Amino acid sequence: MSRVVEVSPERLDGWLERFAANNPEPAAGQQISARDEFLHDPLAVLLIRRGGYAVGLAHGAAFTESKVGTRHVQSRTAAGGWSQQRFARRRGNQADELVRAVAEHALRILPRGSATGIVVGGDKALVRAVLDDPRLAHLDALPRRELYDLPDPRRAVLEDALKRGRAIRITIED
Repeated sequence: MSRVVEVSPERLDGWLERFAANNPEPAAGQQISARDEFLHDPLAVLLIRRGGYAVGLAHGAAFTESKVGTRHVQSRTAAGGWSQQRFARRRGNQADELVRAVAEHALRILPRGSATGIVVGGDKALVRAVLDDPRLAHLDALPRRELYDLPDPRRAVLEDALKRGRAIRITIED
């Protein structure tokens, strides 16, 4: 059985030492089977869900610039007929406005050449819509780490995404 742990780059050496001390015989205990590093600095972070967004540029473990906000996108309704179609159009328009707003913030915070890697998360379709903006082609071409299991973007979620985006993923076999 295998599992993945995420270790921050600053703690990696100590973590490896403790792991080796706790597992002196690899054949009998746990062993590291893979190590995935995402060592890009500065790092762009782009999170978007229907309820909000977060865009940031980080140098090391801290953001130098960021923007977190909310935008209302109506959820699905049980209405039928004309109402259902009207609400679907409204949802589509609200989602388009959200994508446009996030693209504008991304252009301001993440100009060309500002980042060497990008962490994306939230709603896959909305992330794709933002990165499909031709003005953001420089972000779409960057090495990417995807974290689609994050909740609605808030400041704490943005900080967590940075921490997880920088983390070294170590696969351990039991």
